[in-house]
Amino acid sequence: MIPERLKKWIIVLFISTLAMGLSACNNRSSDNSHAVIRFGISSAPVTLDPLQATDATSARINRLIYEALVEFGKDDLPVPGIASWQALSQRHYRFKLIKTSWFHHGKKLTANDVRATYKEVLDNKNASPQRNIIAHIQRIEVIDDNTIDFFLSRNDPLFPAFLTIGIVPADLLVKHHPFNNQPVGSGPFKFSRWPFEGQLFLQRVSDGLTVEFLQVKDPTVRVLKLLRGELDIIQNNLPPEHIAYLKQQKGIGFISRPGSNYTYLGFNLQDPLTGDLQIRKAIAYALDKDKIIQYALGNAAQSARGFFPSRHWLGADLKAYDYNPDRAKQIMQMLGYSEYHPLQLSYKTSSDPFRIRIATIIQSQLKKVYVDMDIRSYDWGTFYGDIKKGKFQLYSLTWVGIRTPDIFRYVFHSNSLPPGGANRGRLKDALVDQLIEQAEQETDLQKQAQLYRQLQQRLNKLLPYISLWYEDNIAFYRDNIKAYQVSDDGNYDGLIMTQKLKGSNKK
Repeated sequence: MIPERLKKWIIVLFISTLAMGLSACNNRSSDNSHAVIRFGISSAPVTLDPLQATDATSARINRLIYEALVEFGKDDLPVPGIASWQALSQRHYRFKLIKTSWFHHGKKLTANDVRATYKEVLDNKNASPQRNIIAHIQRIEVIDDNTIDFFLSRNDPLFPAFLTIGIVPADLLVKHHPFNNQPVGSGPFKFSRWPFEGQLFLQRVSDGLTVEFLQVKDPTVRVLKLLRGELDIIQNNLPPEHIAYLKQQKGIGFISRPGSNYTYLGFNLQDPLTGDLQIRKAIAYALDKDKIIQYALGNAAQSARGFFPSRHWLGADLKAYDYNPDRAKQIMQMLGYSEYHPLQLSYKTSSDPFRIRIATIIQSQLKKVYVDMDIRSYDWGTFYGDIKKGKFQLYSLTWVGIRTPDIFRYVFHSNSLPPGGANRGRLKDALVDQLIEQAEQETDLQKQAQLYRQLQQRLNKLLPYISLWYEDNIAFYRDNIKAYQVSDDGNYDGLIMTQKLKGSNKK
């Protein structure tokens, strides 16, 4: 059976195809269709500058364009990327380039480029959102073309884990090159062209294969384009009925993996309403996360209590705000709210229909505990800009690729307000700051982990975020796509090895 909404869109898409000729509008040639993999995304990248990127799509695409000193292994601990390292002392690390890399404009990547990249991030004038993570770098010295030393202002046993920023060429930094829309890296893909916000072309260095990232906001249209062969791969941000439908289609393959990306509900703590801890507690008790996971996510997610899953080395045993609408009502009544005098709040989200659907379920659940939530949806750029500026009461987003505890400074330290950090809710708590700083100064990893667990207990008490879930990652692809894989953080690294067999597979 085809879902009713899908039937409607099939008719709409069929008519629009006849009228407009969809295959022509995307500037594609059928003659070389085997050399282009068309990857459907729900939101376009904001910037292709790895020193400035904070949104998920930008980060995932930048991983393909740029190389980093350090990557992460399966145990979420750092492993060599293009460099290995040695701790010469508790405040002195030496990195050695272990592979020969060439930037896409023909220059060899050297230690000087590493130094220039990190100096650029550390420069206050550039307002890089990555700066606070590595602000304890005191000095950087180039020893030779392949060796570079980092000197720290404090002890840090986890320091290598923070050197995951994509390396950019020093010669172009000096020229103030616009990396945001003309990236030059040394990764497996190089920039080809970016005709408009929702269409980006990268070329694989190894064989010239082109990947077209095409923004298709509506998940139903994304599914239909996959079925018609106008897209080759789509990943995540699909409602459960679309997932179930695609799994039954001939010529469509899929792959899924449990995820580690952390979805949360965020609050503006400077707002007189959402800044009230009792209101935040009432909202936490009012949310039936299991129902949202079941009906909006098709059970393709695991309920979350904090940033890190329990299997992570930083996982904490946090008090759960289990679904308890009666307790939520009691709190709201104590605050003077009732069915006849509900609390009025606004919730901002992107215009992605899947995210609007989740917002609508949250709206329905909160209404039962005397909260009238107004949903305000915007295009991604406007929505994300408002969140960074603190222009919201409630919102929901997902942190992707979180591996290390530096996220706590970046998100919750009082000195990490945007654009220099991601303390978007404007949390100011002396104990939070103190625990972050104590943990950062601890040289014993076990003691450091204990301090971070205490910090998580404090954050769980203050509720700047309500933890929601870790979404599974699932990709669907045409049957002439081979070797694509998904990761636990939903990155696009699978495209490095993916092949597209020659010939059209359009219906």
